[in-house]
Amino acid sequence: MKKILVIATGGTIASREGGQGLSPALSGEELLAFVPELSGLCQLDVVQPMNIDSTNMRPDDWLRIQRVIFEGYYSHDGFVVLHGTDTMAYSAAALSYLIQQSAKPIVFTGSQQPMGNPFTDAKLNLYQSVLYALHEGAHDVHVVFGGMVIAGTRAHKQRTMSYNAFRSINFPPRAYIRNDRVVMPGYIDTQSASDISVSWYSKLNDRVCVLKLTPGFNPQVFELLKRDYDGIILETFGMGGVPLVQLAQGPSFEEAIFDWVDSGRTLVLTTQVPEEGMDLGVYEVGRSYSEHAGILQGGDMTTEALVAKTMWILGATRDPKKIAELFYRPVNFDRES
Repeated sequence: MKKILVIATGGTIASREGGQGLSPALSGEELLAFVPELSGLCQLDVVQPMNIDSTNMRPDDWLRIQRVIFEGYYSHDGFVVLHGTDTMAYSAAALSYLIQQSAKPIVFTGSQQPMGNPFTDAKLNLYQSVLYALHEGAHDVHVVFGGMVIAGTRAHKQRTMSYNAFRSINFPPRAYIRNDRVVMPGYIDTQSASDISVSWYSKLNDRVCVLKLTPGFNPQVFELLKRDYDGIILETFGMGGVPLVQLAQGPSFEEAIFDWVDSGRTLVLTTQVPEEGMDLGVYEVGRSYSEHAGILQGGDMTTEALVAKTMWILGATRDPKKIAELFYRPVNFDRES
């Protein structure tokens, strides 16, 4: 019988009303007790490294989850991480970079309603996550939610209340789960993971932030951020548009961005439009950035994946050539290859 390690971290799935609003209260063992249908499927072990609202999830917590998986990796056949939905996409992406080429499945799930709610989605999500973790074709990091299996680097929370909360961005879902049946598209090679050696990483640089351009945005912000950040993910307009208009005082966007990169810091350009990605070469307002050394282009990746990947890369190196090499190397379907 297969052994699955359930890693409970809190979130809505574990929450109860405590007088000040919902907050995590149920343990991993208590959550499993709500789903008796899991009995007999496999042996379930439970670890509870934290019990927090996912709003409070930090990069150090991603490393704690990674260590739990590392310690149980060779004694278990798969892993299910119970997690709050608000930052699940960030955590799933981070674990995709911290644990690469895993032949064993690492599944993130949670719910939009607490487990104790009479109309909760928690029971089905938990059941289907374990079901997927037991599937012979499952490997690497994925989010299982609402009957959909999404690559860990492609998940994005799209809805705050509906049960189909997550979408797979610019990449097809890896599988679907219909009741108790995992349906995998024919293009997926379910045997490829068996010969892959897992790679473990245990360093992150959390000095990375996201800036979202808005009309009238002041580029002097780049100078102000130098003290506290080593990397910026800049969400541009459309296909990669950055304003050409210069304010009455201060540097232009081009001057501020080039200065940031030339000072040895990392800049990733992406688009604030969720689907179809960016292309800096199309418009005048983006082309100069495509030709400047050191500026990385996020393509069609999610912002969540870009944040996690940049933290992982800057935790490993500050060499510009190595940064670019790691950035453009596909990991867990984060880039088209």
